[in-house]
Amino acid sequence: MTVELNSENKTLTIEQEMTFFNQSNDTLTSIVLNDWNNAYSNKNTPLAKRFSDEFYRGFHLAKEAERGSTKNLTITDKSHLVIVWERTEKNPDFIVVKLRDKLIPNHKITLQLTYIAKIPSDKFTKYGYNDKEEINLKNWFLTPARYENHDFIRYSNNNLDDISNAVSGFDIDLKIPSNLEAISDLNNNNNNTPIKTVGFSTYKLSGKNRTDFSLFIEPKSSFISFKNSTNEVLTNLKENKLSAVQKAIIMDRVMIYVTKQIGQYPHEKIIVSQTDYERNPFYGLNQLPSFLSPFPDEFIFEIKFLKTYLNTYLKNSLRLNPRNDDWIYDGIQVYAMMKYIDENHPNTKMFGSISKFKLLKSYNLTNLDFNEQYSYFYMLMARKNLDQPLGDPKNTLIKFNEQIASKYRAGLSLLYLDDYLNQNTVKNSIRQFYLQNKEKQTSRDDFETLLKSNTNKDIDWFFKTIINSRAIVDYKFSGVSRTQDSITFSVKSKTGVLVPIPVYGIKKGEVVFKKWLDVPEIDSSFTIERKSADKIVINYKNEVPEYNLRNNWKSLKSFYPNNRPFKFNFMKDLEDPYYNQILYVPSLTYNLYDGLSPGLRLHNKTILDKPFIFDINPSYSTKTNNFSGSGWFAINQNYRESRLYNARYSLSGTYFHYAPDAFYQKINPMIQMRIREENFRDNRKQLIMLRQVLVNREKSAFVVDNSTENYSVFDAKYFNSTTEVTNHLSFTSDIQIASKFGKIASELEYRKLFENNLQINLRLYAGSFLYNKTDSDFFSFALDRPTDYLFDYGYYGRSESTGLFSQQFILSEGGFKSKLVTPYANQWITTVNGSFNIWNWVEIYGDLGLVKNKYQNPKFVYDSGIRLNLVTDYFELYFPVYSNKGWEIAHNNYNEKIRFLVTFSPKTLINLFNRKWF
Repeated sequence: MTVELNSENKTLTIEQEMTFFNQSNDTLTSIVLNDWNNAYSNKNTPLAKRFSDEFYRGFHLAKEAERGSTKNLTITDKSHLVIVWERTEKNPDFIVVKLRDKLIPNHKITLQLTYIAKIPSDKFTKYGYNDKEEINLKNWFLTPARYENHDFIRYSNNNLDDISNAVSGFDIDLKIPSNLEAISDLNNNNNNTPIKTVGFSTYKLSGKNRTDFSLFIEPKSSFISFKNSTNEVLTNLKENKLSAVQKAIIMDRVMIYVTKQIGQYPHEKIIVSQTDYERNPFYGLNQLPSFLSPFPDEFIFEIKFLKTYLNTYLKNSLRLNPRNDDWIYDGIQVYAMMKYIDENHPNTKMFGSISKFKLLKSYNLTNLDFNEQYSYFYMLMARKNLDQPLGDPKNTLIKFNEQIASKYRAGLSLLYLDDYLNQNTVKNSIRQFYLQNKEKQTSRDDFETLLKSNTNKDIDWFFKTIINSRAIVDYKFSGVSRTQDSITFSVKSKTGVLVPIPVYGIKKGEVVFKKWLDVPEIDSSFTIERKSADKIVINYKNEVPEYNLRNNWKSLKSFYPNNRPFKFNFMKDLEDPYYNQILYVPSLTYNLYDGLSPGLRLHNKTILDKPFIFDINPSYSTKTNNFSGSGWFAINQNYRESRLYNARYSLSGTYFHYAPDAFYQKINPMIQMRIREENFRDNRKQLIMLRQVLVNREKSAFVVDNSTENYSVFDAKYFNSTTEVTNHLSFTSDIQIASKFGKIASELEYRKLFENNLQINLRLYAGSFLYNKTDSDFFSFALDRPTDYLFDYGYYGRSESTGLFSQQFILSEGGFKSKLVTPYANQWITTVNGSFNIWNWVEIYGDLGLVKNKYQNPKFVYDSGIRLNLVTDYFELYFPVYSNKGWEIAHNNYNEKIRFLVTFSPKTLINLFNRKWF
């Protein structure tokens, strides 16, 4: 390639000669070229849809100049005849070149290509240009796609770093402005110095047997070079507190270790960049606040370098299909990292020096060894019933699985197999597989064949169960008896999944024996020497990625039904299988009638979901000098192989004041059934909710309508929603049955973000009474402010009809913002709410509706105004302008007409950030 950079326009003018060698046994009539730079070209590419799916707005709202593309492409053959090529709208990131003549096996064809590559902004994926004139080039040129199983692999760019290129050799003349420098892991053929001409520098770069390479262009190189006996590393990892000598010692140790563990790197240079680390950081370590500094600076740099070095090392060496066989890359990487920690930092804890604080000694979170955290990240998803098979293609994984949980489980699985097979079988197989990749294109089948050839044990279960399924492993003792000298026991699989499992004997925290049980031995009875053990434990060191460790041990001192002691911890902790944990945390709630209500929340919700959850929060009302609070108990049941993936049975209760002199009690037994699509990445979610709401209201002298004190309502709801950045559609239906009334309602919400960045929000609500024997509007449909007789909404002053607290807005029922003359409907109601943005978070809203009361004609109602959508569902302001009342903005006391939405629940805000992960 001859490449010239226009730094002002952020374009690369490319003249490319491509010689394609058909090494397959097939005759080819076309060649597929990857053009991943063109994935940035518009808002409808697979990459754009991926961004939308993961709730990233930046790409959709970007300026045209910030996008990337491939333009003015011309392809000719050696006779200078034009070659026809095609690129579809559905797949704009690869092209199909139609050959004039068939290309038979072991023959070559040479193509001439000219095109302009527009470099995207790096704010989308960290690849591209930034405001500092730095450019990180990735997937910027046309290259042949990988060929296997009689066809080219046609993958779209999903921001997963998994381009499937054919192995190639490169010769590049790169011409850039003389005020810039180029850094690459390709060889520089001019003694590592560019050729200088007037205003430009030309770099001659080359490389052989590569699927990809790195190229950085900067005003002044931020990279330092380090060479040892293995190869040369160029890195710009940020760690300013370390000297060059300290970094060199760490890099040398890591490089020697990786070469010894895996094999010799096939290229002369390797780049370990800050960008690559930031795209795939060490989750856990990078989430800790910097002011805590729980790890030494050397350790932080070491882990960052180790992880990024391994990732680049494997991606540039293994000739696998990086999308379908990603678990091998991840497995080897995490396996090597865990081995490295065991070898170099065996006593390091998950939270570093924090574990030495005496106040935190009782926390399982701080007592975990560094390598034990990997299992908990995987278990986080397994307990949510969101884990996926390791062998699934990378683009089908939920983001949390793709970035964290599946990576860690892949490493844990190889470590598990290594422990079971022993004799360095896995380590030796990895080294052999690495050598194999230097000679040919490989697949997961080659890796499986190697592992099986290096052991006499049957390991079909490993690939069938651990890699290619989401079956969960969960063992327990089905019978344990002991004498002074021996133990008799059997182990049973609770899920029916049979894989080898280790059993340990423990004496005062020390291992006195260990026995691996093979698959045929499960649920058999064993008698072994006791060796003074006081406890027998399945999977004591968590070698097997097991679903539940709480049923894995038996005390040999006594056989009481519950020999797990209670442990109280402040705030939050990880699940500790050897204790019944109760967590306590001070709480503070507020409403106008109870005032500030301090309390003490007691619960058992550790970081991992549990089958049984309780959450009790008694509090003290400072305004009434009385006790208030809430409580909640729930049983979770997951269904692994069904679209109905979770059922929750719960009982909750609340006791607060709804008026200055009156309290309410609410008891709410409920069943929730959650349904998902077979494709876990599909954002469509469904929920069926059945509940009985029992309310006891004390009479109040401040509330005009006291006709209804005690009542019970059966409520059945169905939710169906599909949501992403550019589109949102949700449907809710609701039926309520009580002794005095029955009603049915439906709600439809639609949101669309158009290509011109105009966003429109529409909501349709319709409700009707089936029967209504009440004499008041307490159970009526509300136009702007429901009475909330089910006590579902977070009103701060629910009985207020005037003043600031009466202006609180919650989008429900009619959804109007203006307070009109007809605020209720005791027969039926139909409303439409709409808004669209005019500038950033400033929107215009309008509401229309029909309200029907008994013995009256339907009344047409409307309002309109300005909405400041500062933080959706968290902080919004509504300024009425015009309605049935006329120009509201001209009325007296306009400040009393402004409506506000404020949510103090941290969970609401956290969900805005979590949704991209799950």
